This record gives sequence, C-alpha cells and structure tokens, in this order.
Amino acid sequence: MSAVEIVQVDLADRRYAIHVGAGLLNRAGDALADLVSGRKVAVVADETVAALHLPALIQSLRGVASVVHTLTVPSGESAKSMDGVADLLDRLLALGIDRRTVVIALGGGVTGDLAGFAAAIALRGLDFIQIPTTLLAQVDSSVGGKTGVNTRYGKNLIGAFHQPRRVLIDTDVLDTLPRRELLAGYAEVVKYGAIGDLQFFEWLEANGGRLVDGDADAQRHAIVASCRAKAAVVAADEREMANGPRALLNFGHTFGHALEAMAGYDGTLLHGEGVAAGMVLAARLSARLGPCTGQDAGRLAAHLAAVGLPTELDQVDGRRQWTAEQLLGHMTKDKKARDGRIVFVLLDQLGRAVVRDDVDSSTVRTLLDRSQAA
Repeated sequence: MSAVEIVQVDLADRRYAIHVGAGLLNRAGDALADLVSGRKVAVVADETVAALHLPALIQSLRGVASVVHTLTVPSGESAKSMDGVADLLDRLLALGIDRRTVVIALGGGVTGDLAGFAAAIALRGLDFIQIPTTLLAQVDSSVGGKTGVNTRYGKNLIGAFHQPRRVLIDTDVLDTLPRRELLAGYAEVVKYGAIGDLQFFEWLEANGGRLVDGDADAQRHAIVASCRAKAAVVAADEREMANGPRALLNFGHTFGHALEAMAGYDGTLLHGEGVAAGMVLAARLSARLGPCTGQDAGRLAAHLAAVGLPTELDQVDGRRQWTAEQLLGHMTKDKKARDGRIVFVLLDQLGRAVVRDDVDSSTVRTLLDRSQAA
C-alpha cells in the first residue's frame, strides 16, 4: 500500500487535512470513514471523470456511507454558471438531502467550484469533500474554500468561502489526464515558485519536464510542495484581505481571467493556459516598473515555454479579435479590483511578489499593445 502524505490546513475549528498518495480513490471509504460513516453522500462528478473514476469511488464508499447518490454535471468551464448551480441544487433537493448529507466533488476545478458552491448554500451549508482529478485542482482550487460560478461580467464573481472537510488527492488519476490539462495545472505549480519560493522554482526548472512527462515522483513532490504553500497562505489569510498574503496567489490571474473572459469560457483557452500567459505579462509589467529585472521575467517565460505552455498572446486562440481596451475592461471588472483600480500581483524579483493597485492603465495598455504586435 502506497504511503500517504498529509498536509494540514490550520483554520482553528475548521482545520482539515489534505491526503496525497497513490490509489486513494480505491481507499476513499477508509480515508473518509470518520466523515461519512452512516451518512448520506451525494457525489458530484463531471461527465468525463464519471466514466473514468466514479465506479472506484462508489465501490469504496459502499458499506461506509448509508446511501451513495451520484449526480453528473457537464464538463468544461461553461458548466460554472448560475443556471448550472440552480440545476444541481434542484437535483440535490430532489434526492431528499438533509443537514447530515455530505457532498463530494469528484473532478477538476469546475466541478469543485460548482459542487462546493451548491454545498455552501444548500440547506444553509452541507459538509463538503474535495477529490480533485486534475493537477490544477489538486494544487490550487481544491484547497482554500473558494467556490463559485462565472457570469458574463467575469470569472468567479458569484460564490462563497466554504472550506472542505477533507481533500483526497490520488496521484494515480493524473495518468488519465490529457497532456494539455496536465500542462494547464503545471502553470499553477510554477506560480508557487515564482511568488514565494525561488528554491522550488529552481527545482521545477530542473524537474518540470519530468513532471509533465508523467514521472510519478516528480508529480508527488510538486503536489505536496504546492499544497503546503497554499495551506500556509490560507491559514494566514482565509478570506483574502486587502493586500493580505492570499492575494499573492492571484499572480497572473488578473491578465489570465481577462483572457478567459474574452475566450468566452468555451474551452479554447484553459484556465492554466490563461494563467501562464498572464504570469508572463505580469512579469514583464514588473520589469517595466522595477525592481524586477527583465532577466527574471525572461527566465519565467523561458521555463513556461520550455514545457509547452503559452507565453505570448499570439499563442492564445482568438487574440487577433481582442484589443488592449477590451482586456483592460475585463480587468477593471475583476473581483479583486478596488474602486475601479486594477489590482496586480507583481514580482519584486523571481521568488518574491507584491500586491500593487497603483499601476497606471496607460502602462498596461502599452504592454498589451506591444504584446499583441509581437
């Protein structure tokens, strides 16, 4: 039996554990027995993941939970809508759920956000467990309690903080992940090194290729390191206070979310791909403003490009129909904006980030214009 590493998220009475190991789906009943024994369970899985991994989870939960219900939701970012959460709530209530029902999200970040938001508001709050099946969800969205849906005005503008009771990360499921999805998750891994851990970034420069090529040891090391970094930030700043440490986790996301909004959440641009291009734009903006150097910005871009992630706007589908003004418009509507000012996470240097809300829009416009012309 493979060993399991446990990372704790310290939130006082809402403290919970992240379990990382191989084969955890087949052992979920044992790993979750203290939370689901004798209780109704509603497993929410996206259609693609359900076909691959739902049978193993159900088999493991049988004999532990009193009843196991399953509900599937569409795959893809477009499922994260108010219509999507309303439909999921209606189906949950039709099952006769009660306050002791436990909701389990089996899937990527979309499923976790959608199921987590439904759990936060159904019967004024149900226990919730995350079983993320994408690298991106394993290292980022499954930890920290952010849930929500998108609107035509932007990404994740409606939602709630609702911490999971536990996170189970089965590293074996990454074997079924398409390479593009694995790369999208890797962007979030790189983020942790870029904003706060130069030594980890250097490890990624040396080992990132092995990770995206499927090396299990490299994947496990990166997942545990990323979860530790995320857990420490969440424990210090659960609800993302203004200029608090959790805001640093948005490095690349202000640009990335604008790119996603312009793409229409239709799958032509994955979240991690938007974040990768967004991190490069943020690093270049950092170099323009200082004290970050162009060398550091170039080093980040070079590593992302080396593993196959988009770093230039001409690598992002549809960019020729986008203007700097349109992208700036989406950034001003971002949920992190303050009084109409765009909030950026920028680098002082590779491995150290800061939050700034004093960047002149003309500087950003020039950066975007030149990036599109490149």
